[in-house]
Amino acid sequence: MRSRLAALAVPALLLALTACGGDSDEGGGSEDRPPEEVLASAKAELDDTAGVMITLETSDLPDGVTGILAAEGVGTHAPAFDGTIDVSISAGQFQVPVIAVGGKVYAEIPLSPGMQEVDPGEYGAPDPAQLMSPDKGFSSLLPATEGLEKGESIRGGEGNKEILTEYSGTVPGTVVKNIIPGSTGDFDVTYTVSDSGELRSAVLTGAFYQGADSMTYTLTFDDYGTEKDIAAP
Repeated sequence: MRSRLAALAVPALLLALTACGGDSDEGGGSEDRPPEEVLASAKAELDDTAGVMITLETSDLPDGVTGILAAEGVGTHAPAFDGTIDVSISAGQFQVPVIAVGGKVYAEIPLSPGMQEVDPGEYGAPDPAQLMSPDKGFSSLLPATEGLEKGESIRGGEGNKEILTEYSGTVPGTVVKNIIPGSTGDFDVTYTVSDSGELRSAVLTGAFYQGADSMTYTLTFDDYGTEKDIAAP
Protein backbone atom coordinates (compact mmCIF):
# COMPACT_ATOMS: atom_id res chain seq x y z
CA MET A 1 0.00 0.00 0.00
CA ARG A 2 2.82 2.39 0.93
CA SER A 3 4.59 1.80 -2.38
CA ARG A 4 1.36 2.50 -4.28
CA LEU A 5 0.83 5.81 -2.38
CA ALA A 6 4.42 6.82 -3.07
CA ALA A 7 3.96 6.08 -6.75
CA LEU A 8 0.92 8.37 -6.83
CA ALA A 9 2.61 11.11 -4.81
CA VAL A 10 5.62 11.51 -7.10
CA PRO A 11 3.64 12.55 -10.25
CA ALA A 12 1.52 14.88 -8.14
CA LEU A 13 4.63 16.56 -6.73
CA LEU A 14 6.13 16.91 -10.21
CA LEU A 15 2.88 18.45 -11.47
CA ALA A 16 2.88 20.98 -8.62
CA LEU A 17 6.49 21.97 -9.32
CA THR A 18 5.73 22.36 -13.02
CA ALA A 19 2.79 24.64 -12.23
CA CYS A 20 4.98 26.81 -10.00
CA GLY A 21 7.58 27.04 -12.76
CA GLY A 22 4.90 28.15 -15.20
CA ASP A 23 3.86 30.99 -12.91
CA SER A 24 7.40 32.34 -12.70
CA ASP A 25 7.71 32.15 -16.48
CA GLU A 26 4.81 34.55 -16.79
CA GLY A 27 6.60 37.45 -15.13
CA GLY A 28 7.55 36.34 -11.61
CA GLY A 29 4.19 37.20 -10.09
CA SER A 30 4.24 40.80 -11.37
CA GLU A 31 1.03 40.07 -13.25
CA ASP A 32 -0.86 40.49 -9.96
CA ARG A 33 0.40 44.02 -9.32
CA PRO A 34 -2.07 46.92 -9.75
CA PRO A 35 -1.64 48.68 -13.14
CA GLU A 36 -0.77 51.96 -11.40
CA GLU A 37 2.11 50.25 -9.60
CA VAL A 38 3.38 48.64 -12.81
CA LEU A 39 3.42 52.00 -14.63
CA ALA A 40 5.08 53.73 -11.67
CA SER A 41 7.89 51.17 -11.86
CA ALA A 42 8.10 51.61 -15.65
CA LYS A 43 8.44 55.37 -15.20
CA ALA A 44 11.25 54.86 -12.70
CA GLU A 45 13.07 52.53 -15.14
CA LEU A 46 12.85 55.09 -17.95
CA ASP A 47 13.85 57.99 -15.68
CA ASP A 48 16.83 56.10 -14.26
CA THR A 49 18.34 54.70 -17.45
CA ALA A 50 21.40 56.46 -18.89
CA GLY A 51 19.85 56.47 -22.36
CA VAL A 52 17.47 54.67 -24.65
CA MET A 53 16.77 54.21 -28.35
CA ILE A 54 13.50 55.97 -29.22
CA THR A 55 11.32 55.65 -32.31
CA LEU A 56 8.11 57.49 -33.14
CA GLU A 57 5.98 56.99 -36.23
CA THR A 58 2.57 57.48 -37.75
CA SER A 59 0.88 56.38 -40.94
CA ASP A 60 -2.06 58.78 -40.77
CA LEU A 61 -0.75 62.34 -40.45
CA PRO A 62 -3.66 64.48 -41.78
CA ASP A 63 -3.15 66.08 -45.18
CA GLY A 64 -1.89 69.66 -45.10
CA VAL A 65 -0.58 69.42 -41.52
CA THR A 66 2.94 70.55 -40.65
CA GLY A 67 4.04 67.82 -38.31
CA ILE A 68 6.14 64.78 -37.51
CA LEU A 69 5.91 61.62 -39.63
CA ALA A 70 8.63 59.70 -37.82
CA ALA A 71 11.61 60.09 -35.54
CA GLU A 72 14.44 57.83 -34.46
CA GLY A 73 17.44 58.40 -32.23
CA VAL A 74 19.13 58.09 -28.87
CA GLY A 75 17.80 60.09 -25.95
CA THR A 76 19.87 60.58 -22.78
CA HIS A 77 19.30 62.29 -19.46
CA ALA A 78 21.96 64.94 -20.13
CA PRO A 79 19.36 65.81 -21.49
CA ALA A 80 20.24 65.31 -25.13
CA PHE A 81 19.04 63.68 -28.36
CA ASP A 82 20.85 62.58 -31.50
CA GLY A 83 18.88 61.17 -34.41
CA THR A 84 16.61 62.01 -37.33
CA ILE A 85 13.12 63.43 -37.61
CA ASP A 86 10.91 63.02 -40.68
CA VAL A 87 8.74 66.10 -41.09
CA SER A 88 5.91 67.07 -43.40
CA ILE A 89 5.79 70.73 -44.43
CA SER A 90 4.22 72.67 -47.27
CA ALA A 91 7.31 72.09 -49.43
CA GLY A 92 7.14 68.30 -49.02
CA GLN A 93 8.42 65.56 -46.73
CA PHE A 94 12.00 65.55 -45.48
CA GLN A 95 14.22 63.50 -43.17
CA VAL A 96 16.20 65.89 -41.01
CA PRO A 97 19.28 64.98 -38.92
CA VAL A 98 18.84 66.53 -35.46
CA ILE A 99 21.02 67.12 -32.40
CA ALA A 100 19.49 68.62 -29.28
CA VAL A 101 21.67 69.48 -26.29
CA GLY A 102 22.24 72.34 -23.88
CA GLY A 103 18.77 73.76 -24.45
CA LYS A 104 19.38 74.24 -28.17
CA VAL A 105 18.25 72.24 -31.19
CA TYR A 106 20.37 71.88 -34.32
CA ALA A 107 19.14 70.45 -37.61
CA GLU A 108 20.39 69.95 -41.15
CA ILE A 109 17.68 71.79 -43.05
CA PRO A 110 17.03 70.62 -46.64
CA LEU A 111 18.84 72.71 -49.26
CA SER A 112 20.92 74.39 -46.52
CA PRO A 113 24.54 73.34 -45.85
CA GLY A 114 25.49 71.89 -42.45
CA MET A 115 23.77 71.96 -39.08
CA GLN A 116 22.09 75.14 -37.91
CA GLU A 117 20.13 76.14 -34.83
CA VAL A 118 16.36 75.86 -35.35
CA ASP A 119 13.09 76.38 -33.50
CA PRO A 120 11.40 72.93 -33.42
CA GLY A 121 8.04 74.61 -32.74
CA GLU A 122 7.98 75.71 -36.39
CA TYR A 123 7.64 72.02 -37.29
CA GLY A 124 5.07 71.16 -34.65
CA ALA A 125 7.75 69.46 -32.54
CA PRO A 126 9.18 69.94 -29.04
CA ASP A 127 12.85 70.16 -28.08
CA PRO A 128 13.77 66.45 -28.60
CA ALA A 129 16.14 66.52 -25.61
CA GLN A 130 13.23 67.29 -23.30
CA LEU A 131 11.45 64.07 -24.28
CA MET A 132 13.60 62.36 -21.62
CA SER A 133 12.50 64.80 -18.92
CA PRO A 134 10.82 63.06 -15.94
CA ASP A 135 8.37 65.97 -15.67
CA LYS A 136 7.56 66.77 -19.31
CA GLY A 137 8.92 63.86 -21.33
CA PHE A 138 7.58 60.47 -22.32
CA SER A 139 7.64 59.06 -18.79
CA SER A 140 5.33 61.85 -17.57
CA LEU A 141 2.49 60.23 -19.54
CA LEU A 142 2.51 57.16 -17.28
CA PRO A 143 1.35 58.63 -13.93
CA ALA A 144 -1.11 60.92 -15.75
CA THR A 145 -2.96 57.99 -17.33
CA GLU A 146 -6.53 57.58 -16.07
CA GLY A 147 -8.90 54.61 -16.13
CA LEU A 148 -6.07 52.09 -16.33
CA GLU A 149 -6.93 48.55 -17.32
CA LYS A 150 -4.65 45.54 -17.72
CA GLY A 151 -4.83 43.77 -21.09
CA GLU A 152 -3.27 40.69 -22.62
CA SER A 153 0.19 39.27 -21.94
CA ILE A 154 2.18 37.83 -24.83
CA ARG A 155 5.70 36.61 -25.48
CA GLY A 156 8.05 38.95 -27.32
CA GLY A 157 11.40 40.70 -27.28
CA GLU A 158 14.71 39.23 -28.39
CA GLY A 159 14.40 35.49 -28.82
CA ASN A 160 10.78 35.69 -27.74
CA LYS A 161 12.00 35.30 -24.15
CA GLU A 162 10.03 38.11 -22.49
CA ILE A 163 6.47 38.47 -21.26
CA LEU A 164 4.95 41.74 -22.54
CA THR A 165 1.76 43.03 -20.94
CA GLU A 166 -0.57 45.75 -22.23
CA TYR A 167 -2.13 48.48 -20.10
CA SER A 168 -4.66 50.95 -21.53
CA GLY A 169 -6.32 54.17 -20.42
CA THR A 170 -6.61 57.87 -21.30
CA VAL A 171 -4.16 60.77 -20.99
CA PRO A 172 -5.17 64.47 -20.88
CA GLY A 173 -4.08 66.61 -23.81
CA THR A 174 -2.43 69.04 -21.38
CA VAL A 175 0.15 66.32 -20.67
CA VAL A 176 0.51 65.08 -24.27
CA LYS A 177 1.09 68.71 -25.32
CA ASN A 178 4.60 68.42 -23.88
CA ILE A 179 5.30 65.75 -26.51
CA ILE A 180 3.40 67.27 -29.45
CA PRO A 181 2.72 70.99 -28.77
CA GLY A 182 -0.57 71.18 -30.72
CA SER A 183 -2.29 68.39 -28.77
CA THR A 184 -5.85 68.95 -27.52
CA GLY A 185 -8.45 66.82 -25.74
CA ASP A 186 -8.00 63.41 -24.16
CA PHE A 187 -5.92 60.65 -25.77
CA ASP A 188 -6.46 56.91 -25.79
CA VAL A 189 -3.23 55.11 -24.91
CA THR A 190 -2.00 51.54 -24.78
CA TYR A 191 1.34 50.79 -23.13
CA THR A 192 3.38 47.61 -23.42
CA VAL A 193 5.54 46.81 -20.37
CA SER A 194 8.06 43.97 -20.15
CA ASP A 195 8.24 41.53 -17.26
CA SER A 196 11.49 43.28 -16.27
CA GLY A 197 9.48 46.49 -15.76
CA GLU A 198 10.60 48.42 -18.84
CA LEU A 199 8.20 50.47 -20.96
CA ARG A 200 8.62 49.09 -24.48
CA SER A 201 5.93 50.94 -26.42
CA ALA A 202 3.12 53.47 -26.19
CA VAL A 203 0.37 53.87 -28.79
CA LEU A 204 -1.42 57.23 -28.52
CA THR A 205 -4.56 58.20 -30.45
CA GLY A 206 -6.16 61.65 -30.44
CA ALA A 207 -5.98 65.19 -31.86
CA PHE A 208 -2.28 66.00 -31.94
CA TYR A 209 -2.62 69.01 -34.24
CA GLN A 210 -5.18 71.79 -33.85
CA GLY A 211 -7.94 71.70 -36.41
CA ALA A 212 -6.87 68.26 -37.68
CA ASP A 213 -8.53 64.86 -37.36
CA SER A 214 -7.60 62.29 -34.74
CA MET A 215 -4.52 60.22 -35.56
CA THR A 216 -2.18 57.69 -33.95
CA TYR A 217 1.48 57.85 -32.95
CA THR A 218 3.41 54.72 -31.97
CA LEU A 219 6.42 55.11 -29.68
CA THR A 220 8.98 52.41 -28.95
CA PHE A 221 11.80 52.28 -26.38
CA ASP A 222 14.72 49.88 -26.77
CA ASP A 223 18.32 49.37 -25.65
CA TYR A 224 17.87 50.67 -22.10
CA GLY A 225 21.21 51.70 -20.59
CA THR A 226 22.60 53.13 -23.84
CA GLU A 227 25.47 55.54 -23.17
CA LYS A 228 26.30 58.23 -25.70
CA ASP A 229 28.11 61.55 -25.44
CA ILE A 230 26.08 64.03 -27.47
CA ALA A 231 27.65 67.40 -28.22
CA ALA A 232 26.59 70.45 -30.18
CA PRO A 233 27.85 70.44 -33.79
